[in-house]
Amino acid sequence: MPSFNTLCIHGGQEPDPSTGAIITPIYQTSTYVQEELGKHKGHEYARTSNPTRAALEANLAAIEGGRAGFAFASGMAAINAIASLLEQGDHVVVTDNTYGGTFRLFERVLTRSGLTFSYVDTSDLALVEAALTPATKMLFIETPTNPILRLTDLTAVTALAHAHGVAVVVDNTFASPYVQRPLEHGADLVVHSTTKYLNGHSDSVGGIVIAVRDEHIEWLKFVQNAAGAILGPFDAWLVLRGTKTLAVRMAQHNANGMAVAEFLASHPRVQQVFYPGLPSHPQHALAARQMRGFGGMVSFDVGSLEGARTVLNRLRLFALAESLGGVESLVCHPVTMTHASVPEERRRAIGLSDSLIRLSVGIEDIEDLKADLVQAIGE
Repeated sequence: MPSFNTLCIHGGQEPDPSTGAIITPIYQTSTYVQEELGKHKGHEYARTSNPTRAALEANLAAIEGGRAGFAFASGMAAINAIASLLEQGDHVVVTDNTYGGTFRLFERVLTRSGLTFSYVDTSDLALVEAALTPATKMLFIETPTNPILRLTDLTAVTALAHAHGVAVVVDNTFASPYVQRPLEHGADLVVHSTTKYLNGHSDSVGGIVIAVRDEHIEWLKFVQNAAGAILGPFDAWLVLRGTKTLAVRMAQHNANGMAVAEFLASHPRVQQVFYPGLPSHPQHALAARQMRGFGGMVSFDVGSLEGARTVLNRLRLFALAESLGGVESLVCHPVTMTHASVPEERRRAIGLSDSLIRLSVGIEDIEDLKADLVQAIGE
């Protein structure tokens, strides 16, 4: 089995058979000419299959250690496809500090189809077990969570869920497969917003589901074609370009993320830092065991909304924008941006304060990033 770094570059990739091009071409076509009635070259219609998309799906399946991948138009479309595995009356247990868009999909859309959801701190196995019911069919986990960066023990929670006949889904967007590989811990499905670390250049929107079980693979292949929320060939090509540098980018994200977290932890005007790489993080030991490095996401609390507003408006190298995982550093205010759709009482319950700031630490020179933070926060 090739190493991770090699899989990023070569997994699912073959030179173009017609030209020998080493980079997968962008097959920008809506349909395919058939040789004769009932005989084609593996593709009939571009919603059903596309060679560029197929190359990306094979690449990401190899990187995550799965059997098959299915690329969608966004991370939310990918999560919606996973939810289509469920039926009316089914129950799902979800990490309480889940992404605001996931919460919105579950509570505002999928409950209308007769699904029910319970939100618990999945870092606490007792709470997970208490939330399981005879109707529970799926456990949906984010680890680290967005934006509090709380962890779930994947090996332990997967064993618990499987003992109750519950499938385990892990949103691995925040970590990336370089940092964390949920399938190796027993998860059944892994989902990513490819918009983030997999693409890495903030120029594509997409999603991927990686599966290992036959029944999941069969259904996801069907629903990808039936519902049609596919990833286009150009976006697939952009993500393929991104995965070729995933290993080197993530190594730098890890290094810069740790350096920024340590800097913030030592700053007198910062009240709290959320980063699993810090020994002060309550689950640091789990992070060291479960993750390869600690990623580029850092959150910190400056004590007041006005203080957060001042920092957000002063930052220059850290661009004020939603999203994450690009080579450039970004900053956001979760309460008014990524988690605005989450009710205030729920935000308070998960520790998401008005004074919390989330950083997506890029791969710029670390001294430049520190200097930007100094001028924004003060000495």
